[in-house]
Amino acid sequence: MISAVLPTYNRAPLAFVRGEGSWLVSDTGERYLDLGAGIAVNALGHAHPDLVATLTDQAHRLWHVSNLYRIPEQERLAAMLVERTFADTVFFTNSGTESAELAIKMARRFWYDQGQTARTEIIAFEGAFHGRSTGAIAAAGSEKMVKGFGPLMPGFVHLPWGDHEALKAAVGPATAAILIEPVQGEGGIRPLADACLRGLRQICDDTGTLLIFDEVQCGMGRTGRLFAHEWAGVTPDIMMVAKGIGGGFPLGAVLATERAAAPMVAGTHGSTYGGNPLGCAVGARVVEIVSDPAFLAEVNRKAAIFRQRLEGLVAAHPDVFEAVRGQGLMLGLKCRAPNTDVVKAGYAQHLLTVPAADNVLRLLPALNIPDEDLAEAVARLDRVAAQVGRDAAA
Repeated sequence: MISAVLPTYNRAPLAFVRGEGSWLVSDTGERYLDLGAGIAVNALGHAHPDLVATLTDQAHRLWHVSNLYRIPEQERLAAMLVERTFADTVFFTNSGTESAELAIKMARRFWYDQGQTARTEIIAFEGAFHGRSTGAIAAAGSEKMVKGFGPLMPGFVHLPWGDHEALKAAVGPATAAILIEPVQGEGGIRPLADACLRGLRQICDDTGTLLIFDEVQCGMGRTGRLFAHEWAGVTPDIMMVAKGIGGGFPLGAVLATERAAAPMVAGTHGSTYGGNPLGCAVGARVVEIVSDPAFLAEVNRKAAIFRQRLEGLVAAHPDVFEAVRGQGLMLGLKCRAPNTDVVKAGYAQHLLTVPAADNVLRLLPALNIPDEDLAEAVARLDRVAAQVGRDAAA
């Protein structure tokens, strides 16, 4: 008999009832060190006092009115994002998937408005993840995601990750946009080199193609800058944001230049819940905290310490781990042992991690994780690796 909750996840036998910073408390009262942060969502950890206070205050005043009216909290958050980024305008969503849908629509509408109605193709890349809607899975194109869900939305061209020559050959008169994650998350914590991001921007400038960055997982301070593309010194035309921007509250956004967004006039897109007062109040507080240069400097300091200790872990357990990859506090351990075995072994050590493609273990701690919790995380990972190694040798 099917369960009351649709069984689309292979869930761990764990249930949590309370969170405190980088720790989760199970329904049996056990404490787990959380290195997943809700898959890069809880950017400030669990139950951050400022976010709790902001949400509580807003909840006492107003939850929802719909986008038929002005929403001051939404306008404030949009202005903050415009001030801190390349963008001239922002549309708020509830998730990364919804942000992907609007980014696709915006790119295609742009060329329609230019009278180039055949310019509809969007170039995407192997290993990408842009969400679970039919448009988002068509953009990613992997067999695992699209099998059985056809017919898919047409108009996507899929290229190998990092193949410059294939990219140059693929851009043509039908190309509307290039869509890419500056750091792949689900694809195995794969950062695109700064030179490659600059090359993408140059190709788009030379051909008029729109550049879309998916920073749903790598944005909001995760790599040590507010957004990952800032390391390369380039900007996109359209950017997808979600996850960390709400600090745990469902919130997403699409940021765009005035040029790219110009065709999106009244009636071309909408959302019932997107940009509601609750989400935007929390999002504004998250942006205030995370965009502070002192906060980002701390992310980079912690990331350097964490990475150095992880490199030592790889050296100590070469039968289990192969390499460290990633940027900032978006790190991955490339595993030799099955990454799912490492995740499961973590449960016995009360440690939570997240698997990814390419046999990678994702480590996505809260951006404000204390130094002592980072040290404890490495100690527990050391015990996990020792156990996995013993099990493999048995």
